[in-house]
Amino acid sequence: MEQVVSVVGGGLAGCECALQLARRGVSVRLYEQRPLHESPAHHGGGFAELVCSNSLKSTKEDTAAGQLKWELGRLGCVLLECAHASSVPAGGALAVDRDDFSSRVGALIEAHPNIEVVRERVDSLPDGTAVIAAGPLCSGELFDAISRAVGGERMSFFDAAAPIVDALSIDRSVVFEQSRYQKDATGDYLNCPLDRDDYDLFVNELVGADRVLARDFEQRDLFCACQPIEEVARTGHDTLRHGALKPVGILDPRTGSRPWAVVQLRAENSAHTAYNLVGFQTNLTWPEQRRVFRLIPGLESAEFLRYGVMHRNSFVDTPHALDPTFRIPGTDVRLAGQITGTEGYVEAMASGLLAALNVYADLTGAPAATLPETGSLGSLVRYATDPTTTDYQPMHVNFGLYPPLENAPRNKAARHAALVDRARRDLEAFLLKRTDLFGTASS
Repeated sequence: MEQVVSVVGGGLAGCECALQLARRGVSVRLYEQRPLHESPAHHGGGFAELVCSNSLKSTKEDTAAGQLKWELGRLGCVLLECAHASSVPAGGALAVDRDDFSSRVGALIEAHPNIEVVRERVDSLPDGTAVIAAGPLCSGELFDAISRAVGGERMSFFDAAAPIVDALSIDRSVVFEQSRYQKDATGDYLNCPLDRDDYDLFVNELVGADRVLARDFEQRDLFCACQPIEEVARTGHDTLRHGALKPVGILDPRTGSRPWAVVQLRAENSAHTAYNLVGFQTNLTWPEQRRVFRLIPGLESAEFLRYGVMHRNSFVDTPHALDPTFRIPGTDVRLAGQITGTEGYVEAMASGLLAALNVYADLTGAPAATLPETGSLGSLVRYATDPTTTDYQPMHVNFGLYPPLENAPRNKAARHAALVDRARRDLEAFLLKRTDLFGTASS
């Protein structure tokens, strides 16, 4: 195919989009500003870098996140294959060795003859057919250009990265391996048990610690899924015990009983040399992170390989700014990834894949790729493009977005199973009808 499609951004959405188009014979010019221009959140110049957690959430079939992975598997998501190939143990979740994951994606990008990588910053809308997947931290000039093109107001929220500690600095006489409800002595998480006095001291110090304060308008736009742990703690002394620090399903082998609270650590890489503090997004200053988080039993001597950071992310008012295929009206430019308000790693991959399908449909004169609204991706797209939405906020996939079932079972597990069954049947029917989109993809 002679036409060259510009893809701006070498993150999850951009890489998936570029690879999907290239595998369909489309020539792609992939723009990535790093390492020539640094980002406030990224640490290097690699493709598909995971800037926050290394977890891609649940793989369980009875969850919306697990169903999304199943859908992407059936749709041929390339980055999901890379994620499975670089996975590290994480219980019922898919977590990856982030360096290995990035390397695998980069190798596919660099090796594909239909992809030309251009290391430069893009500050305006490209001419011709393009996908903007520059992320919520794209250059101010590019975001201004997008804002002018869509006519919508700029909005913002905070994203967050949890601290990472050196595995050798964890006191393993206190910290133990165990996944929730697991009966044996091993598990995919490390657990720091807190008794009541430990918990009270930790919460009191956490809420009183010095923060890196943001401007007032940024505080009003905090995205609920990325709330700093200290902000959650401020809502009530026991809130963390029922949230990120809940001890349910955990038994301390030293006592044989459930701790008052527990801090879980998840492996950052396959070598298990580094662990992140699960749910510990934070806006504390670095000295305060070191002081307060070392109050956690087992982390008294923790060496921090990375402190938690928070950074501003921006997104467009998608329901009122873009068409149902995420195209800027009156142009051949689509948006993909977090800049559209579809929040989450796997959701970003999915939006890049969907953008590629719709670009390919345009180039070949086929109808738009309209996924069934009964599944994880289709229901998220419906939410993100519903013009009746009055206060659009970033959203992960969840069963609350699914259309309700007729005669839905009252039992939650049965209801979720029925939602998944319907979603899979409908997606299989969609694939049978749209062989024009999937019969030409090859590695």
